[in-house]
Amino acid sequence: MKKQMLLATMALAVLSAHAGAAQTDKTPDAVLKPAPQQPQAALWASRVLSRIHYKATPLDDAMSEKIFDRYFKSLDGEKLFFSQADIDQFANAKSRLDDAIISENLTVPFAIYNLYQQRFSERMGYARELLKGKFDFTSEESYQYDREKADWVRTEAEMKDLWRKRVKNDWLRLKLAGKDEKAIRETLDKRYEGYLSRSRKLNNEDVFQIFMNAYAMSIEPHTNYLGPRASENFDIQMRLSLEGIGAVLQTRDEYTVIREIVVGSPAGLSGKLKVGDRIVAVGQGESGPVTDILGWRIDDVVAQIRGTKDSTVRLQVLPADAGTDPKPVTVALVRKKISMEEQSAKKTIMEVRDGTAKRRIGVISLPTFYQDYEARSKGDRDFKSATRDVARLLAELKKDKVENVLIDLRNNGGGSLNEAVELTGLFIDKGPVVQQRNAEGRVEVESDTNPGLAWDGPVGVLINRGSASASEIFAAALQDYGRGLVIGEPSFGKGTVQSLYKLDRFGQGEKPRYGELKITVAQFFRINGGTTQLRGVTPDIKLPSMADAENFGESSYDNALPYTVIKPAVYIPAGELKEIVPMLDKKHEARVAKDKDFQYLQEEIALLKKQRKENLISLNEAARRKERDQQEARAKLREARLTAAPSPDDPILVPDPKDALNKAIAAKPAGAKAARQAAAMKGAIRTDDGLQADERSLAAELDAEKAAKAAKDVLLNEAVHILADEVGLLKTDTRLASRVLPYVNDK
Repeated sequence: MKKQMLLATMALAVLSAHAGAAQTDKTPDAVLKPAPQQPQAALWASRVLSRIHYKATPLDDAMSEKIFDRYFKSLDGEKLFFSQADIDQFANAKSRLDDAIISENLTVPFAIYNLYQQRFSERMGYARELLKGKFDFTSEESYQYDREKADWVRTEAEMKDLWRKRVKNDWLRLKLAGKDEKAIRETLDKRYEGYLSRSRKLNNEDVFQIFMNAYAMSIEPHTNYLGPRASENFDIQMRLSLEGIGAVLQTRDEYTVIREIVVGSPAGLSGKLKVGDRIVAVGQGESGPVTDILGWRIDDVVAQIRGTKDSTVRLQVLPADAGTDPKPVTVALVRKKISMEEQSAKKTIMEVRDGTAKRRIGVISLPTFYQDYEARSKGDRDFKSATRDVARLLAELKKDKVENVLIDLRNNGGGSLNEAVELTGLFIDKGPVVQQRNAEGRVEVESDTNPGLAWDGPVGVLINRGSASASEIFAAALQDYGRGLVIGEPSFGKGTVQSLYKLDRFGQGEKPRYGELKITVAQFFRINGGTTQLRGVTPDIKLPSMADAENFGESSYDNALPYTVIKPAVYIPAGELKEIVPMLDKKHEARVAKDKDFQYLQEEIALLKKQRKENLISLNEAARRKERDQQEARAKLREARLTAAPSPDDPILVPDPKDALNKAIAAKPAGAKAARQAAAMKGAIRTDDGLQADERSLAAELDAEKAAKAAKDVLLNEAVHILADEVGLLKTDTRLASRVLPYVNDK
């Protein structure tokens, strides 16, 4: 009881001090308080986490200290706003957050957030004050741009000096890009004002989610709390569909702007909306009241526009091409089910010259392991599924007579475990795919039980540090079976299984109130008995790594589960790659030694790693101009390589007849198209302009993104070359072919 009284008294004192300080601000920050249901949601979550989690951990004083540290880090990871004195203010609460959760009293977590909001406002105010003065760019000083591992600033003088350097760096970037003083002041003042505006739009659901995630992730890195809205968005990502109008939105200058229109969606079919249009109000139904949304958070706007299938939504829009003083027009649309095809599996065909022969390699890009659980459980025969989409693409590639297939899983963070198992089944006949061990130590084997293969030829898997979880299960299974080559860099190292646990089961009513937990319930193991946990999947043929392994990947977490092994499953390898891998690696090394693009990439990676290690940037104008000149020289060299005629040895993209027809129909005059491509290419390799994404024109950003997608993918090209080499070796050496693909040889 005394603990709770102390917590409440201290929190009220901080809130009072905050409220008093806020009175001097021109726009006082709202003091946020927990919603009535949130303390109860925290209590139910604590009971689940302490009993059901794979690494069940009691909510006690020791856990409280971890939550305390992680909560401050979650709010201010770069240590730019809180000082050590601010942390010390709440020192007495460090071992008492467990009591706060158990007694359903969240006053202290919200008091900490409210102090953060106050400090944020103060820092932005100081930054804007600095813009009224001048900076000395001849002095020799530097700025530490990554402060995650730095100590908390101890004095107000140190904090002001930190922000002086931060603002000075922002100013110098714009100055080097050719901006004059007036433009620099206007740009930065608007930027800092925007930071403040966005921070003031955070609500108590955001604060509660940050705090609960500090708790959940203090147990283990992949356990999360999802509030009601976050839970809905997670479901959408898994099923790759939603009910709405088919427009991708973003915020620019307090306006909600249409960034992309989905082909075939209500927005696209209407012909009344265009990229760049600004939505200023939303009305429900054919005659419901219209709500002004200017200055709203983007997720609040999205919630207004999404809705039940076949219902009507009315948008008041300022057309992008209507001049400087446009009048709003009203567009009524009927909501439909929208498929998020951008995240679906896609195929391309690459043709590689191999001596006098040409090898056709099919590439399937899979951004995530998705599945529409709800549609599948209802018996919908056409439910959305990664495995179904890949099976269809493999059938098409067979008709296209490709000789090898590459599954591109770069930056695929996982998804459905079931999809990883079923996708593996497309490449093996039958057998175990992955093992799971639960908290009680019981091991279950997940197997492919469907006989037959969708693809019985050679296959490769391209991974990077961003390939995690289900991606690692798939890559590891194909590697253990000797079924396919794994190419790239070591993967993320996430060897845990999560399950969703809805907290509303403890409450009453149909409306979601408590959110849900994504909770780690098991650890998965390879069929060879090893695990991908911490170590990830090691590729058979390694490509240069662009990732910062120290700060990205399972090994970067301080509380990750350890690496361990269990008994292997019973399985029969489908092939043997030990003999062919050294042969392919030798060809790979010889080729990249002569490849200028590959060498350029390695140079860029080496430079990036050097910069990360130094973690300092000069604030001396002369030194920075020298760096900028070097950067521009590299950019021009890169541009020359990108625009030069391709080498006859480069893989050639085989155009899809359907895509070629669509592009021909939509084509603009050749001169305009060439000019647009040139501008886009320039955007892709631009040097630092000192601007943030939303400070550039939308057209420039979209052009740069298109150019980046169209630019040569050096690592993908090399992976395709490796698979082409494999085809050549298998065609010329029947003994080798019988070892790599024995079941094909048996036919």
